[in-house]
Amino acid sequence: MSVSQSTHNPVNMLLAAIPLEEYQRLLPHLELVPLEYKQFLYRPNEPIQYVYFVNYGVVSLLTVMENGEAVEVATIGNEGMVGLPVFLEAKTIPGEAFTQVPGKALRMRADVFKREVTSASPLYKLLQFYTQALFNLIAQSAACNRLHSIEERFCRWVLMTQDRVGSNEFPLTHEFLGQMLGVRRASVSVVAATIQRAGFISYKRGKMTILDREGLEDITCECYGIIKGEFHRLVGNSDQ
Repeated sequence: MSVSQSTHNPVNMLLAAIPLEEYQRLLPHLELVPLEYKQFLYRPNEPIQYVYFVNYGVVSLLTVMENGEAVEVATIGNEGMVGLPVFLEAKTIPGEAFTQVPGKALRMRADVFKREVTSASPLYKLLQFYTQALFNLIAQSAACNRLHSIEERFCRWVLMTQDRVGSNEFPLTHEFLGQMLGVRRASVSVVAATIQRAGFISYKRGKMTILDREGLEDITCECYGIIKGEFHRLVGNSDQ
């Protein structure tokens, strides 16, 4: 599905931050596509064919081990772009990206992206700041996974997902929670049940419902605020 030339209000925060004339210049090269649940956007060591500017939904970046086990290293929503290695002149990456919360995105062919988004493009500079913000997220998450409790990490992930989805409800399976937290499924069940008993969430049949956001913010670690603040400073603040 092509995007109408009259579309002036992109949902993706990166596209919304560039001048209107630059957005309109790129618009003919953007295609509105659905992000289906568990849809792979790229796989390990395979050529990345498209970049995706997420409008709705959440995409997970995973590191995959030789035995097939995978751990989430970052999530991307409407604040970012999937396919950043293309911006960094890479054709492949050992990790993979797939949709964890369904939605929609504007996608562009990788070869077109490299041709259109040059150092003279306003989007190019913004993606430099976004690269730093994503790096900060991954670094902060690595420290968080080592130093903070499973409960704190769980709350951070839930809050970040709600920020991207814009809804109190979203699909979430025990399997993916295990990948996200890097723990066994049994540990996931214990954490989810504990936070549910506290009245902060409702979790059943693969659906997460946030009942008390302030309660989650009270028990999460400082990493949530740091990551959110860095994205606002680097990407959401035009003065940087």
